[in-house]
Amino acid sequence: MQTSLQPDLTVADILQGDLNLTSPPNVFFELKKILDDPIRPMEDAASIIEYDSALTSKLLMIVNSAFYGFPGTISSVNRAMTIIGSQELLNLVLGTVIVEKFSDMPGETITMHDFWARSVKCALIAREIDNHLGKHYKDAIFVCGLLHDIGQLVFFRRLPSLAREVDLRLQSKQATFFEDEYRCEQELIGFDHYQTGTELCKMWKLPAVISDSIRLHYYPDLMASNYQIAAIVRVANYYCKLELEHDELLAKSLGIEAQEMHEILEKSHEQFEEIFKLFYSG
Repeated sequence: MQTSLQPDLTVADILQGDLNLTSPPNVFFELKKILDDPIRPMEDAASIIEYDSALTSKLLMIVNSAFYGFPGTISSVNRAMTIIGSQELLNLVLGTVIVEKFSDMPGETITMHDFWARSVKCALIAREIDNHLGKHYKDAIFVCGLLHDIGQLVFFRRLPSLAREVDLRLQSKQATFFEDEYRCEQELIGFDHYQTGTELCKMWKLPAVISDSIRLHYYPDLMASNYQIAAIVRVANYYCKLELEHDELLAKSLGIEAQEMHEILEKSHEQFEEIFKLFYSG
């Protein structure tokens, strides 16, 4: 491996000194604290969300969208929790507030619109793959797909010149695989955005399934408890950059036939415009 252009730089260095970056999404933790308390009624959790009218409106629009496809209208947060489950709603809150938190950053290498568009595509594909495989991760798969590249946001914010250099190198190589991205980041910065995203999630004290899905993205560990969800997000990440094209061998790594994968991608593509507008309003 080549020597980094920033040999003394560490992940800890770039995660310090930026209050907006280091401040966790508080509404998520307030809601989680209530949901983890068996004595507290569900109404208390709903009231935390309903205190923020904009968040309430956005969540109800998501729950009433093609994302779930329920036949009737869900008009309250409490009802939404009952139907989709408190854990899934909790993760929807997390995804929604993080997108909002990082929607106005200036980007030299990529606009926030393009970043979140790609992230939502990955999340939708990951969700459809999990649906196809039996919905083993239905509570967490979407938010794991949505946040898998969150370490790049740290680079955009804290190391804009180096992030731009990574992008220029990738363009000059006409790189298409995330392995190329990883290598460029390691060579120029000394660590990659998966390592950075993992540490950010740990600093925010997010659930292990989220930090693990990022940690294992380029560093697979077949013995890790969250290996499979990381594998799903890894495959979704590959496909979200290739529109509706598909790689038969990659699909089969998850036990999915090429035609099945094509149908998964088409369904994700059909949902994208509506869902993206609900999550991103920048």
